Amino acid sequence: MTWLIILFVLMLVVSPVMWLRPSPRQRRVADLRSEAMKTGLSIKLEAPPLHDTRTAMPAYRWHYPQERPGPDFVLVRDSESADSLKPYAHGWRWRKEPLRPLPEALEERFRGLLSRLPRDALVIESNHRALTLWWWESQDFSRFATYLEDFTALRDGLAGRPDDPGMSDVSVGRRT
Repeated sequence: MTWLIILFVLMLVVSPVMWLRPSPRQRRVADLRSEAMKTGLSIKLEAPPLHDTRTAMPAYRWHYPQERPGPDFVLVRDSESADSLKPYAHGWRWRKEPLRPLPEALEERFRGLLSRLPRDALVIESNHRALTLWWWESQDFSRFATYLEDFTALRDGLAGRPDDPGMSDVSVGRRT
């Protein structure tokens, strides 16, 4: 009987410790974020630019050089958008379209990237500071790494193409 009581007490002590162990998904996401940040990305949990979503979502950012700001646009997956939004590529619609059209080679690469992204990639946003991918991190880093070259090329191609002409004169955070 004493052994059963000791075993029961040990189980009571060990069970909360087991709850504190990260799940396989939590370990995968931590590895993904760690490896992604090593490539120069910044990752934050923030409310995405979706109308009915207040829940924080991972935002992976490729920053534009400060002296070469990017255009403003928001591209949303069909599943998260209204039919009234202008279609862009299969499964994606403009919530906010850039004022100037993208160069043809860049647009072709962008459409190819969009066709390869996982279903949980819901928004691609650009503003003068960064190009951002909003997604639920369904893949590990080895799969995510297949998108890095395309996102980097997209960021580099969009840099210096701000929608606000005054932004092209940005120097150390000030307009001249």
